[in-house]
Amino acid sequence: MTAQKTDIKSLSFDELGTFLSGLSLPRFRTAQVFDWLHHKQVTSFGEMTNLSKALIAQLEECAFITSHTIEKKLVSKIDGTVKYLFSLPDGSLCESVVMTYEHGKSICISTQIGCRMGCSFCASTKAGFVRHMTPSEIIEQLYAAQRDLGERIGHIVLMGIGEPLDNYDNVLKFLRLVSDERGANLSLRHVSLSTCGLVDRIDRLAEEQLGLTLSVSLHAPNDTIRNQTMPVSLKWPIDELIAACRRYAEKTSRRISFEYALIAGLNDSDACADELASRLKGMLCHVNLIPVNEIKETSYKKSQKERIYAFQQRLIRRGINATVRRTLGADISAACGQLRREQL
Repeated sequence: MTAQKTDIKSLSFDELGTFLSGLSLPRFRTAQVFDWLHHKQVTSFGEMTNLSKALIAQLEECAFITSHTIEKKLVSKIDGTVKYLFSLPDGSLCESVVMTYEHGKSICISTQIGCRMGCSFCASTKAGFVRHMTPSEIIEQLYAAQRDLGERIGHIVLMGIGEPLDNYDNVLKFLRLVSDERGANLSLRHVSLSTCGLVDRIDRLAEEQLGLTLSVSLHAPNDTIRNQTMPVSLKWPIDELIAACRRYAEKTSRRISFEYALIAGLNDSDACADELASRLKGMLCHVNLIPVNEIKETSYKKSQKERIYAFQQRLIRRGINATVRRTLGADISAACGQLRREQL
């Protein structure tokens, strides 16, 4: 039986050291190989020019470097947003979106192949859940986009296909890899992680004290509305979720960002705004209002602009910091899940 090769890009610096020592290699090789993988971000052992041919052959025999192929690339003519459909070595497909802001480029990346959370307004869940992504598959989205664009991307949003906290261990390992100063060296203060509300994982994440921004997909001010759109609320009611968010903010001293997709006639009334403001009162938080993405599987429609801004102003008057998210890549269906679903 052929021994299974090691996913070398998923190894932490210390794990890489242990792996290479098992091949009877000197300690200095760890820094060399880690630098090639996560600083220079190569896709093959042959590109590691300070390694001998014999050593490259040895590594190729027992390890592999995860790399993604650009299956499709769309560029917005409106704002330059770039959407990638990546093909993974096993034939799976994932999406990433690179957006340009005043502070630089930001990439929205996926953490699972498909999603099992079942939110009714989200395209990512429509094709079903396939599997978790490995740390190397998650980080390679960043590296592949940087290679293609020829420039560094300084901000990451874990808001693509999948629920990051449902793939907790792999996502945590990704975060430690991407922030390692010997590699990509990206501060976790430039990373946002979005969750639909896995309360136990939010508490666990708070203990990590990572310094990232937690974004919570709320999308409703109460369980009656949330139960219609987000099955996760049947396990974790909104009171328990908000309590976990308060604990997170107090534990980390980091502001929570609440994502709220406005759906015409469902969750965009003045009464909804008032109830939301009451629930969030006194918390270190911010509400990001988002016009819902209209997908063919649902009848949900975007709230009118006037209603969106009325909702925002009502929150602000009640002491809740609220902004309206700028829509990017509207001409290329930049919302995650749409391109993969079309390809499937």
